[in-house]
Amino acid sequence: MMAAAARWHRQNGTEYAAKYYKNITTMANTLVKIYLHLVFHVKSTSIPMREEDLPRVFDYIGGIIRNVGGISMITGGITDHIHILCTLPKNIALPDFVRTIKANSSRWIKSIDDYYAPFAWQDGYGAFSVSASTIPAVKEYIRNQKQHHQTVNYIDEYKRFLNAYDVEYDERYAFGD
Repeated sequence: MMAAAARWHRQNGTEYAAKYYKNITTMANTLVKIYLHLVFHVKSTSIPMREEDLPRVFDYIGGIIRNVGGISMITGGITDHIHILCTLPKNIALPDFVRTIKANSSRWIKSIDDYYAPFAWQDGYGAFSVSASTIPAVKEYIRNQKQHHQTVNYIDEYKRFLNAYDVEYDERYAFGD
């Protein structure tokens, strides 16, 4: 329809185009769906999460995402890092979104038990775009983190993501707190 309008505009000038366009409704809403695969690690001076607490932590993080307007598709990981597949809410910048997830989950994790008093996430994170067609594979990848990390350590896994997404990084800074 817009191609036809552009063609009429070129052929008949702006007067005719103005008459033609007045009957076309413009987009009134902001429509966004950005799928993200987030990865972040516990601080090196922190204690790891306990295996038995992981399901609760993952559920809580899903709630944080929903509360700020995102869709939590799956959260998984192991005791020292997590993976999240979600949508980025349309009204929140990525750094603010991740900061909200990390700050609120860290505060909540510390409330679980005295064991978690020194718990903290690292400052950094990885955020990778996900195509809708790859969502099932990403979900499966996150679901199988425990098995995956029997053969691959976190640093090698993270390097694979950085390289696959062609992210430039300096190893001196990419893996520390």
